[in-house]
Amino acid sequence: MIKREDRRQLRLVRHKRLRKKIFGTPERPRLAVFRSEKHMYAQIIDDTKGITLVAASTVEKAMKEKLQKTWNITAAKEVGKLIAERALAKGIKEVVFDRGGFKYHGRVKALADAAREAGLKF
Repeated sequence: MIKREDRRQLRLVRHKRLRKKIFGTPERPRLAVFRSEKHMYAQIIDDTKGITLVAASTVEKAMKEKLQKTWNITAAKEVGKLIAERALAKGIKEVVFDRGGFKYHGRVKALADAAREAGLKF
C-alpha cells in the first residue's frame, strides 16, 4: 500500500521532471494547477520574472459562497472558467499547461477543459 507521504513524494518527482520542459514566458505564461484534498488552485505565472499574473482558487470567498463543495469536478470547472476570464481580461490568450505532477484526469482535466472553453489556448 502506498502511503500518503510516498504519493506526495512521487508527485513532486513527476512535477520536477515536467518543469524541466515547461517554462512560462511573457508571451505564453504557464498555467499551474494544484489540487489538495479540499481545494483547487490555478495560477498563471511568468517564469522569466518569477511573478504570478493571475490566480484563482476555491479558497476565495466568492467561490465558497457559489459552490456547495470545493473539492469536486464542478468546483474545478468553476476555477477553470474564473482563471480564463481573469487571464483574458489581462490580455493573456495563450498559456502552457502545467499539471503539477498530477494525472491529467478528473479535477485537473475538468479545470483545463473549462479554461479552454472559456477562451484560453493551450
